[in-house]
Amino acid sequence: MAAQAESDEHAPAGKREQTKAANRAAILDAALQIFGELGYGAATVRDIVRRTDLATGTFYNYFPDKESVLRALVEQAAMEGRVLVRAARRSSTDLESFVESGFRAYFEFLASDPLLFELLRRNAGTIRALYDEPVIGAGTVELAEDLRVGIAAGLLPDLDVEYMARAMVGAAFEIAVLMLEREPADVDGAVAFISDLVVGGIGRLR
Repeated sequence: MAAQAESDEHAPAGKREQTKAANRAAILDAALQIFGELGYGAATVRDIVRRTDLATGTFYNYFPDKESVLRALVEQAAMEGRVLVRAARRSSTDLESFVESGFRAYFEFLASDPLLFELLRRNAGTIRALYDEPVIGAGTVELAEDLRVGIAAGLLPDLDVEYMARAMVGAAFEIAVLMLEREPADVDGAVAFISDLVVGGIGRLR
């Protein structure tokens, strides 16, 4: 390992950057597996490192602790999910499709990746505490923006977009956790329930 580290130090800049990216990705991949298998509370940095070909010291070149690794995983998933959810909402043509398409994209994204599925299922409480992080909370901001666009386009009635965005994001997370706890995960049932709940609630605001 020491020889490899020394070799990396003298490698061309492009090669060094590739190595850094590969090392960081290896740590994140290993952590995703370990947190899903053991749970965040039981997992240790040593468990994560053992799932890679890296030395323990290399881990600390990229992350100060396991909490920062979990945060990076959740932020990465949040950014990927936000792209899918926002694209789905922006293709909607009425209130029902605006609500249903966003929830479906979110639930299908979580259910389609077995490792992400296990990460959320086993660590929901810990992940819930990260929802005020800027990158993760950006989904709420984007939803509020899309609600304003929907109101301007006549898809939705005039409503308090901040309340509604918070309510929709919070409900979606809690329904997703319950959905993933059930076997098999019932995406259609989860989408139907929360969509009816939100559309019905908005209907009373008209």
